[in-house]
Amino acid sequence: MSGPSLAEINHAAAALKGRVIETPVLPLASARWNGVLPDCESVTVKLELFQQAGSFKARGVYLGLSQLDDAQRAAGVVAASGGNHALAVSWAAQAAGLDALICMPRAVDPSRIQGCEALGATVQLYDDMAAAFAAMNDAADAGRTLMHPFEGEHMTLGSAVCGAEYYAQAPQIDTYVVPIGGGGLISGMSCAIKQLNPKATVIGVEPFGADSMYRSFEAGAPATLDRVDTIADSLGAPYAMPYSYSVARENVDCIVRVEDAELLNAMNHYQRILRITAEPACAASLAAVLGPLRNELAGRHVGIIACGSNISISRYAALMGDLAQ
Repeated sequence: MSGPSLAEINHAAAALKGRVIETPVLPLASARWNGVLPDCESVTVKLELFQQAGSFKARGVYLGLSQLDDAQRAAGVVAASGGNHALAVSWAAQAAGLDALICMPRAVDPSRIQGCEALGATVQLYDDMAAAFAAMNDAADAGRTLMHPFEGEHMTLGSAVCGAEYYAQAPQIDTYVVPIGGGGLISGMSCAIKQLNPKATVIGVEPFGADSMYRSFEAGAPATLDRVDTIADSLGAPYAMPYSYSVARENVDCIVRVEDAELLNAMNHYQRILRITAEPACAASLAAVLGPLRNELAGRHVGIIACGSNISISRYAALMGDLAQ
């Protein structure tokens, strides 16, 4: 097995207890969902958007920072991100008493910049993500510890804690539908779930415009995209990487892809029915259940995850305007 063992997952869960939130699960069972959901036996959502810093990433980032030695703590950390990872690193660094430098593209949602600064991080803006990553690498070369957004044992381990938590909260689930950006979430969740329930099915979801893991599964090795084109910026990893790919390949049954329009439709359902303001990535699991998986889920107990929701009202309104058109 290439991912963390149950013993390692349980140890990490103990380390995270009281530091992160045991996020709630909600059965989508009210009459308001009639005619929306497919003919499943049940659908349950884990509301990871209520996690510290607004996304699942807080778990893995906190574990990573807790492993730093005194010299690394003194030098601080650096990350490049346009969204959830930036906020998670800012939060975890503040919680651990460390200095954090966050490199972000200028075009990022201003609420995310403000959120990082409110958590005590120093934010530097660059013309695009490539320049932000170059600046991150320079800062790492100068001595800061680089916190990668998805590739790393601590990121997979944090997500495995989330997967084990979900299994304990809703053991009836037999089919899990999990979003994929770079692979940090699905590698950990699938690794935990398959150890706890080997008969469970784990399905990944990617946007057509950012399907690096789908292509990696087809190629049999981590793949790189020529370009990323999706409204789901939190799922917009331009490549897969060896560790998270290998754990996912071992434990994920298949990957489906969704159109941006399907993400918008799922966002609308979350807002209309649950009054949840979901960013596109947060709605990916629901989009897959309502779209490409709709005819495959009859009789199944389905578990989806609302993975995070760091989006400004202005950005959300603009996206919903696209749906209205």
